[in-house]
Amino acid sequence: MLSNLQKKSGGRLVVTVAIAFFVVTMVFTLHRYYTFYASFDQGIFNQVFWNSSQGRLFQSSLSSGLSTNVVHSGEVPDVSYHRLGQHFTPALLLWLPIYSLFPSPVTLSVLHVTMVTAAGGVLYFLARVYLEPAIASWIAVSYYAANAIAGPTLSNFHDNFQMPLFVFSLLLAMEKRWWWLFWPLALCILAVRADGGISLFGVGVYMILSKRYPKRGLAICTLSFTYIALLTNLIMPLFSDDISRRFTIERFGQYVDKEEATTLEILWAFISQPGLVIWEIITPIGGKIKYLLGQWLPLAFIPAFSPTAWAIAGFPLLAIFLQQGQTALSINIRYAMTVVPGLCYGTILWWSYRQQSLQTPVRDVIRQGLWNKPTPPPVPINEPKQTPETNLLTGKIATWGDRLNRILEPLRKKADHWWETHPKLLKLSMQRFWAICIGLSLLFTFTSNPNRTFYFIIPDSINPWVYVSLPQQWQHSRHIRNLMSQIPPDASVSATTYLVPSLSGRREILRFPFLRFRNDASEEVNVEYAIADLWQLQQYLPAFTHDRALFRDLVPFIEQLHATDQYGIIGFEQGVILMRRQTPSDSVALAAWQRYREEIEPLLKPDA
Repeated sequence: MLSNLQKKSGGRLVVTVAIAFFVVTMVFTLHRYYTFYASFDQGIFNQVFWNSSQGRLFQSSLSSGLSTNVVHSGEVPDVSYHRLGQHFTPALLLWLPIYSLFPSPVTLSVLHVTMVTAAGGVLYFLARVYLEPAIASWIAVSYYAANAIAGPTLSNFHDNFQMPLFVFSLLLAMEKRWWWLFWPLALCILAVRADGGISLFGVGVYMILSKRYPKRGLAICTLSFTYIALLTNLIMPLFSDDISRRFTIERFGQYVDKEEATTLEILWAFISQPGLVIWEIITPIGGKIKYLLGQWLPLAFIPAFSPTAWAIAGFPLLAIFLQQGQTALSINIRYAMTVVPGLCYGTILWWSYRQQSLQTPVRDVIRQGLWNKPTPPPVPINEPKQTPETNLLTGKIATWGDRLNRILEPLRKKADHWWETHPKLLKLSMQRFWAICIGLSLLFTFTSNPNRTFYFIIPDSINPWVYVSLPQQWQHSRHIRNLMSQIPPDASVSATTYLVPSLSGRREILRFPFLRFRNDASEEVNVEYAIADLWQLQQYLPAFTHDRALFRDLVPFIEQLHATDQYGIIGFEQGVILMRRQTPSDSVALAAWQRYREEIEPLLKPDA
């Protein structure tokens, strides 16, 4: 009866936290969308789904605007451009039937939050293979409190939202020996993105090193590596040259001295330049340490002492650390999600040896050893029996461990003496310490204002002051919708970044100031409508260089379009301008634009 009560208690905690996570993230994500803070990627994915639901799989004029043909070769965006040349994401087809029933960017946000929430439930069942309900539920709660989960969930729709659910399900299938499910899930992970193979490779490495399923682990590693190599060097180039001309150079250009490189050439650059690789892994050292601490914090730093966590999460973590640029180290973007499953699984196995330590003081757990295995773990369901070869290997490892313990014995005695001289240090229990870590993770997630979700609560800048209140943005959103309602649903349109998602359910859409594109008849034409939100840029330009530069570029460009009679101004409300090709300007809208133009004149002057 007590066991059943504990199970129900642990399950209820997970369900309660999961519901809270779902409701909170759903409310804020939808609010972010409806107040026009969802940005370009939300529009790209919505157009990809919209086109796919019309039978034009993975086509996107918005993605074309980011392609190497446009960025490097100066071509115009193409409505028939296949995004598979940038990111090979066939797993998105799993969700196409749902989108076809409810074709809207909101559907993608609901799907996004739902799948991330569901992954926490699968994690709980995975933890229960080894752990009692109390600790298993704490691990699931840690998942929901992780900045690397909450931050990317409070964002635009993205493809990595599938990774926690697929990887946790894969590991659960491995523990249950459901191989009929394991292999389809492995294929699903590969289908998420090309770099999904990196996460799967880590699982294969664990299966080999743990000696649990070495043959299957070798097959997983071989499958992952072969898939990435063939996909990025043979299949994706069939759609476009983006992988070699854009993505490898933008992310790993520091390892090569040319303007184009395949993934195999980048891999060889890693192998042939070990010194540079080590340097990139550890620098900037402050940023790398901060990133690791942020990933470990909700799990009470336990993954740092789990070999399993390093084996599985180490490979996606390495892919992040080897990239150039600071955005890779942002824990609020989608790449951070790929690290979490390995950390959680490593934490499960770490606790499997210490299930009686939840109420033990932290100091005593540390003194017992964070790396060693003080008690035998419970045998998971359907765990294969030990073979003579495995027993021999285990014996060798134990012998090596004894030798290492003898070497470290003097250091251990000094450490014990140090703890005895600091009797009040870390006397709180592991459970209390864990709760503090979860609370801090939630606090840091909130104060980091992931993807400006809490823009109406947390200022974007203190000096200079940049803050948009809720009444301000709600009022501004009404003006945006008034002008958007004048754009026919099938008309071609160009829109600034934060207006793109709401207009992206159409064949022909570009990001302003792009105006010209190639249509389905292979003709180069201009969009029918153009809409730009200058007020939004105006709020952020005092503190953000990019917004200031874009604002100063767009205003003269709009004036030029009007002066040359290419586009007439047919609507203007609170810094939002609507133009139509070869149409006379509306006198009221033109007068409002001219007044606004006089007001912003000081903002257009170069900085002193």
